[in-house]
Amino acid sequence: MISVAGGLKPGGITDIEQEFYRLLVVGKQTKVVIDDNEQDATVVHAQKLEIEQQAIRDRLSRQQQQKEVFQAISEQLQDTITDAMAHQFSDINALLKQTHITQSQWQLLDKLQNSKLNLNQLRGLIEKIAWLKNDLINLVNSPSFRHFRGQGSDVKVSDLKLVLNYIGLEQVRLLIPYYCMRSWLPRKHSTSSIITRRIWRFANVASIAARALAKHHNQDPCVIFSVCLGHFMGAATVIERCSQVFESIRGDWLRQAQEDRDKLVYDAILATPFPKESVCLNVIKYGSQLNWKILQELDIENSSLFQYLSEMDQKLSYRGMSLPAAIATKSIIFAKLLLLQEQNMLKPKEKRLMFDYYEISKEELSTLRNQNYRKQELF
Repeated sequence: MISVAGGLKPGGITDIEQEFYRLLVVGKQTKVVIDDNEQDATVVHAQKLEIEQQAIRDRLSRQQQQKEVFQAISEQLQDTITDAMAHQFSDINALLKQTHITQSQWQLLDKLQNSKLNLNQLRGLIEKIAWLKNDLINLVNSPSFRHFRGQGSDVKVSDLKLVLNYIGLEQVRLLIPYYCMRSWLPRKHSTSSIITRRIWRFANVASIAARALAKHHNQDPCVIFSVCLGHFMGAATVIERCSQVFESIRGDWLRQAQEDRDKLVYDAILATPFPKESVCLNVIKYGSQLNWKILQELDIENSSLFQYLSEMDQKLSYRGMSLPAAIATKSIIFAKLLLLQEQNMLKPKEKRLMFDYYEISKEELSTLRNQNYRKQELF
């Protein structure tokens, strides 16, 4: 067998990675099972919506004439939405206005890459990000954190300086990238809530692997962890914007059909599903490049994070990457393979091909296999 290790990426590697993104966005053609103890309201609503849409499709399919109307309207709506989605990602400034991503977040993430910084230097930057400050305060006052710290007191802590001291610098350097990634996920979109859960699981598996490999290679875990989680920003942004476009256009069409009192047209629009295949293609095309283009738009080009994220997108071969970017890439690849394997969608020869190309050694594999990918241990 001819080794493909680290060189120009073979077509087989690309096929496997694209198959993973189909699993992530489109899913398997089976009932979706969410591996989570909690199902938030948006997920429950999404599942009910899918059932409602299927019921409408079943009812319409019994009548050929109505079925033809449904197909014509649905195809027209799908084409309109798909075309609109394809034009959302060239103007980065306009795109950023539709997201939760800010310059202050990335300035803080960049600051965290300096292992010699202190908590006082961080406090001023955190004060500028209200939701992050609240998340850290809520964490310190949570029962799980109190149990971890061995605190028996019920006194609530609200001063940010005390909060940061309670958490500690090394934990803060991990918690902030984690909270930032969570804030970038699509919000309140029932159409993409299940996809969001899959991305969040993917990000957690990859970032757990990243910390393990960073320690294995004697690298700063915070740097690799931040790069790994930062890599998911682009995909999350694509999915959120596609969800916004879908819900906006479909909402306009539904209101028009309601005004026209045309129940058949209204039902056809309501039953039109989220175009997951088109969304998947947009994630593959734009997801990775948005990671560094967004940082460029935010004037974070001098950051090491910009360097690593741009390498992960632009380098023609794996061997051309710097060590932090390479470790983050290996972690993400391992997560893809693990999640594909969980769904019985990965052949042994495909796994060997991926391990060979991304140069995942036996020692690295042993380290990766010894991790608990069901829980993110951040404190």
